[in-house]
Amino acid sequence: MILEAAILYVKNGLEIEFESNFKIASQYIITINGYLSHSLQKCIENKNQYLLLIEWEKLEDHTVGFRTSSEYQEWKKILHPYYDPFPIVEHYEMVIENKNSKAKQL
Repeated sequence: MILEAAILYVKNGLEIEFESNFKIASQYIITINGYLSHSLQKCIENKNQYLLLIEWEKLEDHTVGFRTSSEYQEWKKILHPYYDPFPIVEHYEMVIENKNSKAKQL
């Protein structure tokens, strides 16, 4: 499993509109082969900063499968106008993982 991570800086004042359009754009990424899950988290300290995390089966599912797809063109059309500056996207692989066995299951 590969974790794609991007810090997104949304233009000031467009946060609510961005969040709404992100829900719409999500329909495009979930159809891609190798897609596992994604989450969008909002920074508490900076209201226009978000953390996007996407899990892929393998790196090429994102870099080739998604990035060369028509779905990516729609994603790009919907979301890219909100970013300033454009985000840096990086990929990670698991080294160590620990989970609290006492944590509540939701």
